[in-house]
Amino acid sequence: MINEIIKNTIRFFVLILLQVLIVQNIRLGSYIILFPYILFILLLPFETPKLAVLLLAFITGLSIDMFYDTAGIHAAACTLIGFSRFYVLKLLAPREGYDLGLTPTIDSMGTLWFVMYAASLIFIHHLFLFYLEIFRFNEFFRTLFRVILSTIGTFIFVYVIQFLFYKSSQHK
Repeated sequence: MINEIIKNTIRFFVLILLQVLIVQNIRLGSYIILFPYILFILLLPFETPKLAVLLLAFITGLSIDMFYDTAGIHAAACTLIGFSRFYVLKLLAPREGYDLGLTPTIDSMGTLWFVMYAASLIFIHHLFLFYLEIFRFNEFFRTLFRVILSTIGTFIFVYVIQFLFYKSSQHK
């Protein structure tokens, strides 16, 4: 348990620093914005209590808001995916349930499961974040296009991180 807390704390700081120091400065046009910091929320262990997930999601978003000077929109979007995570996990749960001690990675749950899990939560995050940021519907389709492209970009980034840092236990 202590090992898992230390691992998640390190993951939190690494992903926040990656977002703030590196990814924030990557320009892929005005339509593709990458937010790999939400991987922290996605990779919380299955048995993490709902209240803890909400609190950690809020703290994660608030940390990004402090660096981006965005007045709480990241905190709101992260809290929403922290809330939605429970329902997405319930929807995607295997018949026998989730094993204790596992984290939702490609290695532990499989590629198809991870694609459905991560893509849906990333889409929810981006949809809420971008529409809250623009706060009007006169650019509805332009914002939706931005949501879709940013979701794809963030998902690809998160997927690559999975292969770089979460080696398969079969190859050890």
